[in-house]
Amino acid sequence: MTDPRLADLLQSVPDLRLKTDAADLEHYGRDWTRRWTPAPLAIALPGTVAEVQAVVQWANRHGVAVVPSGGRTGLSGGAVAANGELVLSLERMNKVLDFDAVDRTLTVQAGIALEAVHNTAREHGLVYPVDFGARGSCSIGGNIATNAGGIRVIRYGNTREWIAGLTVVTGAGEVLELNRALVKNSSGYDFRQLMIGSEGTLGIVVEAILRLTDPPPPTNVMLLALPSFEVLMRVFAEFRGRLRLEAFEFFTDHALRHVLAHGAHKPLDQEYPYYVVTEFASDDEATEAAAMAAFEHCMEQGWVADGVISQSEAQAQQIWRLREGITEAVARYKPYKNDVSVRISAMPAFLAQAQALLGQAYPHFEVVWFGHIGDGNLHINVLKPDDTADAEFVAQCEQVTKLLAQALQAHGGSISAEHGIGLVKKPYLGSTRSDAEVALMRGVKRVFDPNGILNPGKLLDA
Repeated sequence: MTDPRLADLLQSVPDLRLKTDAADLEHYGRDWTRRWTPAPLAIALPGTVAEVQAVVQWANRHGVAVVPSGGRTGLSGGAVAANGELVLSLERMNKVLDFDAVDRTLTVQAGIALEAVHNTAREHGLVYPVDFGARGSCSIGGNIATNAGGIRVIRYGNTREWIAGLTVVTGAGEVLELNRALVKNSSGYDFRQLMIGSEGTLGIVVEAILRLTDPPPPTNVMLLALPSFEVLMRVFAEFRGRLRLEAFEFFTDHALRHVLAHGAHKPLDQEYPYYVVTEFASDDEATEAAAMAAFEHCMEQGWVADGVISQSEAQAQQIWRLREGITEAVARYKPYKNDVSVRISAMPAFLAQAQALLGQAYPHFEVVWFGHIGDGNLHINVLKPDDTADAEFVAQCEQVTKLLAQALQAHGGSISAEHGIGLVKKPYLGSTRSDAEVALMRGVKRVFDPNGILNPGKLLDA
């Protein structure tokens, strides 16, 4: 607290909570990447929109960079503070502000956890359908900042589709109320959509109006064991053609072994190289018959070697744990992560090329694959051997990512499907966006954040 800038901050915002202890600086200064040493100036924990605005105005006066912070479950380095930035944590701003039964909207502060949103929507007989494994710790503000997707994009789309309005504090310190929950609003540029996925580089989301919907019909969950990588898209096409899919998730035997070692139950007697977890609407006997017909057809074709269908909610949760537990199970290996996407129609060709590329490039590293096949999103986790130094490991992985980025460019894909660009994928942005697009991004950044204080160095070079 000896820094005179912090003294001025507390004088400007008297009720602001400020942390400077070493343990707090380390805790709030990093995300799940664990690749940068946290070194923030301090941690600010505002409780109101006015306090957020006052902090941003202070930062502009003193030329202090600000890193917005939610649940810090990101995997791209977007919430890292390693260069004396002020971390602005929204964890105190975690309340439900309003429920509108007519509009079917829920107004929340940005620091609220996704799971709390799910629970509140359920209390009103509705659902907020965006979902992923980190639901208990990730925040709505962070979801919006990266346009997070998750396990049900195939049915409900990304976060973007469920944001009816936003309150944002721009980098210039202005408060904007965007769209105000209007269903139709053709009054010029939609800055709400511009803020979604901007990774905290244009403004800080402080409140959000979320759209809710009817609960899904009863569903069932099935685990499928596949004999080869090549049949994956055929199985997807067969199930999508017969059923209303809620999710279609893929993972490898390597992923399964780590999850089982982490405490999950072995689902099948034998081991297979590839697995699928699919959830589908199952509200009548005809749907259940269609599911069995799809399974039997895939068995007859040799595309599926074995499988199990859930007989209870508890068994459905056990099956889902096999997929959702992967990230936590491999975390101790400090995995190098690639989160990529292509059009679903381009998936077969890209999968074949990526598998060959990674098999050749990583002969000594264990590679754990999983992903949201139903929306073209693939997660590639390269596990660091214990005897390899962090810097050496990352350097080797980045050489391969350059080749992967070239493959994605050839297939019209993206180097970041849902994690954001942050620091990790910034060197490869050019494989996804043209020079003209990047130049326009820089121009937009200057308009909303003229002094460049918001999350500098993330997404774009400072």
